[in-house]
Amino acid sequence: MAQTRRSKQPPTATSPTASDPASPPRRPIKIPHEHIALVLQGGGALGAYQGGVFEVMSENLPREPHWVAGISIGAINAALIAGNPPERRVERLREFWHRVSSGVTGISPLIDEQRSAFHQFSSAFTAAFGANGFFRPRLIPPLMQPDGTLEAISIYDTTPLRHTLESLIDFDLINERRIRLSLGAVNIRTGNSTYFDNTHQVIGPEHVMASGALPPAFPPVNVDGELYWDGGIVSNTPLQYVLDQHKTGRLLVAQVDLFSARGDVPTTLGAAMARHKEIIYSSRTRFNTDRAAEHQKDRAALRKLVERLPPKFRDDPLLQRLTARGCDEHIDIVHLIYRHSRFELESSDYEFSRATVEQHWQAGQQDMQLTLDHPEWLNKTDHGEGVTVYDLTRDHPALVANHP
Repeated sequence: MAQTRRSKQPPTATSPTASDPASPPRRPIKIPHEHIALVLQGGGALGAYQGGVFEVMSENLPREPHWVAGISIGAINAALIAGNPPERRVERLREFWHRVSSGVTGISPLIDEQRSAFHQFSSAFTAAFGANGFFRPRLIPPLMQPDGTLEAISIYDTTPLRHTLESLIDFDLINERRIRLSLGAVNIRTGNSTYFDNTHQVIGPEHVMASGALPPAFPPVNVDGELYWDGGIVSNTPLQYVLDQHKTGRLLVAQVDLFSARGDVPTTLGAAMARHKEIIYSSRTRFNTDRAAEHQKDRAALRKLVERLPPKFRDDPLLQRLTARGCDEHIDIVHLIYRHSRFELESSDYEFSRATVEQHWQAGQQDMQLTLDHPEWLNKTDHGEGVTVYDLTRDHPALVANHP
């Protein structure tokens, strides 16, 4: 059954471009997990939230993630983490988000109506002129391009993104496999979801760009003779891939989502469009975690049943196939979800103003700090088999939903 615990508010976080020298260093918390996986959802400009989450994680957890998986902007953040040494990861994340954002800062004193107008203007500016170091509009529109070309099926040119990735990411380091990196994309020809994984192939800028090639804004990316689009078209979170691929050891998953499946009934057309986008790109996260819990329960039941069988049946290939997938150890999923503010519009995923990017980063810091302020739920050793999902946010009491 779900349990509810009250949590105090975290301290105010710093901006992504400056740290607070007055803040004392925090002692890393202790966790009983052998492995840590960071799972990053897609969501465009909202991805700065993931940078804030990772900054606090890296300052407080006793070790770095052994696995980072991402889709779309989550793939870019994941590559920035895996493609830099531990001491430079936050710095590179900050540099990326500083590079792709622009404009004024310090809009907090504005009332909601003014902030909505600011967001509307900023997103319109991005749509018209692109985002520095990320994408730019084509000088010749798609309708005037020759049929069959990538220019004819996309509005923006993402060449700037390739240059940015090459300048901020050490792909040789990624391919040394110190951290496992998995990037979700969709094969245009087959319509199937695909994961580029540095344990299976050499990863380059094209794999990262393929994961974020959202049509019709961005062109598909050619990888080994096949064209790929944004992985969020099929599923906007790589959670299921991580759960299916993990084999041994107790696992802590930090799942950072940029769209919330739950939300209020909209009252305006703009709010309806924003809610529609949230539902589409939240990718049934709750369903996936519930499914994982049920899968773990089924595995435990099957394992107990196998123990009752005569020894001669335990090596049967059919039985081995049933028991081969998944992990027998307990899995903890810490779920962090960016909650849209009242003044944010349906264009929030392409609103790249510096002020908004900083706010998203700070929201990630605050939510992760709130989660880590109550580490007692991570130190439990009596979970047994199954999956436990934790969802702690600054707007809600600490919720612990157990799935034994």
